[in-house]
Amino acid sequence: MTEENIDVLIVGAGLSGISSAYHLQKYCPTKSFVILEARKSMGGTWDLFRYPGVRSDSDMFTLGYSFKPWPGKKSIADGGTILQYIKDTASENNIDKYVRYQQKATKASWSSEDDRWTIEAELPDGGKKIYTANFIMSCTGYYSYEEGFTPTFKGLEAFKGKIIHPQFWPEGFDYSGKKVVVIGSGATAITVVPAMADKAKHVTMLQRSPTYVASQPAEDKLANMLRVMLPERLAYKITRWRKIIFMASFYRLSKKRPKFVKKLLVGMVRRELGKDYDIKKHFTPTYNPWDERLCAITDSDLFRRIKDGSVSVVTDHIDTFTENGITLRSGEHIDADIVITATGLVLKTAGDAKVVIDGKQIEPHMFMSYKGVMFSDVPNLSMVIGYTNASWTLKADLISYYVCRLINYMDKHNFSYCAPRRNDPTLKEEPFMDFQSGYIQRSLHLLPKRGDKGPWKLCQNYFLDTISLKYSSLKDDSMAFYKAGELYKGIEADA
Repeated sequence: MTEENIDVLIVGAGLSGISSAYHLQKYCPTKSFVILEARKSMGGTWDLFRYPGVRSDSDMFTLGYSFKPWPGKKSIADGGTILQYIKDTASENNIDKYVRYQQKATKASWSSEDDRWTIEAELPDGGKKIYTANFIMSCTGYYSYEEGFTPTFKGLEAFKGKIIHPQFWPEGFDYSGKKVVVIGSGATAITVVPAMADKAKHVTMLQRSPTYVASQPAEDKLANMLRVMLPERLAYKITRWRKIIFMASFYRLSKKRPKFVKKLLVGMVRRELGKDYDIKKHFTPTYNPWDERLCAITDSDLFRRIKDGSVSVVTDHIDTFTENGITLRSGEHIDADIVITATGLVLKTAGDAKVVIDGKQIEPHMFMSYKGVMFSDVPNLSMVIGYTNASWTLKADLISYYVCRLINYMDKHNFSYCAPRRNDPTLKEEPFMDFQSGYIQRSLHLLPKRGDKGPWKLCQNYFLDTISLKYSSLKDDSMAFYKAGELYKGIEADA
């Protein structure tokens, strides 16, 4: 069993992992690092998902990195183009040479005596490799790559057709001339439904309840015009901030005046589908905008398919599967050759690796998130979890920059490690995410908590996070710094 000693270990070579590596190289150039990637290639989500029509569900001027302008003409891009963007970023910055593929981090153990983490990585042949590092940057995302969520359906074994979860789309799968039912109404469903309509005989989107859906152009004409008129980086920066301000303003308006925004969104669908379509049943949710994530379609593709008859939307509950389709509670039967279960993700933190501190195994739900970056009583470990109301990479870039600030601060003041401490007796626990989506609600008990006030409050606000993570003091009443050999008052101290 081989061992390698480094300063920083990055787990995951997706959008977040490449961002972390870039920031480390730029702001902590003397620090050694490697990136552990459990799969055979980089890209994370954008390498994993291969279903028809896979694309970003937010614009690429904010899902793209702050330090590398998005080169494509489309602001809503397909998965393959996004994957190439990630690979190009890694190659241009010589980050790809630090990625160790097919090495899955299975256990991370912190020793206060040594001031270091020991990480066990599983190799493809079943062997192990050991890494030791002073700091871990976990960039694994928040869902399992090994399983997707599928509810228990009555009569599923009777169905003689093909059942596919979009997370595990078969390579080269041919659905030409087939009757397809897509179960779900979230971002995956509204993407795959119009994409499959090109070849399928008919596609039915079967949903229990409606989701807010808004159409936006695939290309941003103003952004593309600015590219012609201005230097690339300046044009990108202007467009990026325009998008950030619009997203934040619309989210704030949705929270302040939910009835107005609901009327606006539903009205847009009505104008697309006409007064004779049952908008109330199929596209009018019972919840307020942004209680769940707003779904974006491009160039009205879903609406166009509904109007030309190649796509149907059915709002009902499943009673049972049959040999050739699905019977609904209303008694209606939908014929199907193929069923796509776009029913959600299985949430996990830290890639499901075991985390041990001074011999004691810990679980994420035991702790509280500090600034959305670190966890109470967990030394020298950060985790990237992006925004629910904006692009993931906005938060990922901020977290990477903050960790570099933290590392440089500890070096400057001769500290070996740091850990947030819950030392405010008035601090109250709240759920980690204030979001009603099913995949979040199913897993809240597994996630860390957040506090009701700063720096423990998860604000989901890019402007506030920019101040907190880029410009505020690294020293506060909740962050404890330790020099080598100092006794760490860790998780046992609060027992």
